[in-house]
Amino acid sequence: MSTQVTAGTQLGTIGVDDLVGEVGNTKTPKRRSIDARRPSGKRIAYRTGLNIAAAIVFAMSVFPIYWMVNMSLTPNNEIVSRTPSFLPFNLTVNNYITAWTREAAPGQTDFPHALMTSVTVTAGVLIVTLLFAFLASIAVARFHFKGRRGFIVSVLIIQMIPGEAMMFTIYGMIDDWRLMNTMLGLGIVYVAMVIPFTIWTLRGFVAGVPADLEEAAMIDGCTKSQAFWKVTFPLLAPGLVSTGIFAFIQSWNEFTMALLLMKGYNLTLPTWLNAFQSSSVGGQVDWGAIMAGSTMIAIPVVIFFLFVQGRMTGGLVAGAVKG
Repeated sequence: MSTQVTAGTQLGTIGVDDLVGEVGNTKTPKRRSIDARRPSGKRIAYRTGLNIAAAIVFAMSVFPIYWMVNMSLTPNNEIVSRTPSFLPFNLTVNNYITAWTREAAPGQTDFPHALMTSVTVTAGVLIVTLLFAFLASIAVARFHFKGRRGFIVSVLIIQMIPGEAMMFTIYGMIDDWRLMNTMLGLGIVYVAMVIPFTIWTLRGFVAGVPADLEEAAMIDGCTKSQAFWKVTFPLLAPGLVSTGIFAFIQSWNEFTMALLLMKGYNLTLPTWLNAFQSSSVGGQVDWGAIMAGSTMIAIPVVIFFLFVQGRMTGGLVAGAVKG
């Protein structure tokens, strides 16, 4: 009985022979040598240089914070020493007690009142800014209306103007509105300073969410408002958190406008620290208490970031569409 060998059979036979070879002599696929997989010396040196540079930048960024905390735990007689101590061997909390209880200056506020003022103003600015910026970013990103391009350009131009250039105008307006030395007046100024950048940033996040997601939800039976709040809004959480952090830090650390508009018992924390530093006890500046006050001012920012940083991880629309 003869066997007819076709072209397909020949190709199949050739493939098997190439892989198997003679009986009992199995071939193995060629592997790259171990030496070829190892990174070259130049690549190792390049990576090592980058790691060293990153470590230096990290150390330079962290050292001022470490030095602030170190000085806040060091007695005053050791702070002014010619041989600084890089470790607080004689720990003390008297600096924190002094910063918490002592008035910034005679007739001015203390730390707890300044903390309450800063928290109230910052919380109000954060809520109002996110609300108005969110609605404005949706209008700019999703709707086409007359003057849309001019509105976007004006937002950028306003953001470029430094606030200090309008100090006299702002002072006159707040004075005419009888809002001098009030948290409402300071909050209005902060909202006007922060909202242009917030609108511009949120616009990019809203534009990055596909409108097809809302259309798919509407096909499944949702109304337009339900599709937005159940599908689109959760995907905008990273953008809201990012812009919220920016608004929080700008309001919490702002100094110039607070110094211009607030006084007495309505000082915010940065202006309280400035008055606290200017005042002296016995003709000497209490550097330990100043460093303790600076540390306490930085703690709420760290807590706020730790609280919201989990919302910043992950993709913007990761998992929004099932495969």
